[in-house]
Amino acid sequence: MPTKPVQIRAFNLRPGRVIGGKYVVESRLGSGWEGEVYKVVERRTGIHRAAKLFFPHRNVNDRAVTFYAKKLERLSKCAIVIQYHHSEVFRQKDMAITCLISEYVDGELLCDFVKRHPRHRMPPFEAMHLIYALARGLEEVHNLHEYHGDLHDGNVMVRRQGIFFEVKVVDFFHWGKPTATHFKEDVQNLVRLLYDAVGGRKHYAKQPPEIKAICRGLRNDLIGKAFPTARHLREFLESFVWQS
Repeated sequence: MPTKPVQIRAFNLRPGRVIGGKYVVESRLGSGWEGEVYKVVERRTGIHRAAKLFFPHRNVNDRAVTFYAKKLERLSKCAIVIQYHHSEVFRQKDMAITCLISEYVDGELLCDFVKRHPRHRMPPFEAMHLIYALARGLEEVHNLHEYHGDLHDGNVMVRRQGIFFEVKVVDFFHWGKPTATHFKEDVQNLVRLLYDAVGGRKHYAKQPPEIKAICRGLRNDLIGKAFPTARHLREFLESFVWQS
């Protein structure tokens, strides 16, 4: 009988730990279902990278790593996708751990970005501008017949650049071959990001009509009818007329 991979819940790598003989850990950026992400510096060049370490029981026979790396490679020309570089293997507690090395995004998680605003919510116009950047990027992903699968404020990286937002998404999930349902769910989750960013249910009644025209009470049937694709949402944001 094959031995089941040991279940590791946290790597807890300390600053200074070397990965693959090439990368020095600086800090942990976050964790999720598949593993943990660390900010590392390349020893030879001093360039910062991100290292995603996969828990062995989530990456049996490197299937998760292979899927993730191939997906990032297919989407390498999409503006909202983090650029993949290569994989590395290192030893942790006598186990071989695989990690993906990718570009380091200098930004912050959307959940933290929203919390820095007064009363922990974004002004409507600012939030719509942010969602527009995500809609444009998501449209590029869908045009390549791929989807995200788990879009929420904990896997969107945000950075202001002048009057614009630079956004990146992480942690693509695989729920089977892409279908129209996957694309619709991505758009619905994007609308949910807007809904939460401006205050969620508590403040929804007082939102301007422009916000409500997108969120539609978070009714997926109404969202799907108004915005069947990311392109429809992007076009709406480019052309609507302010009523307030």
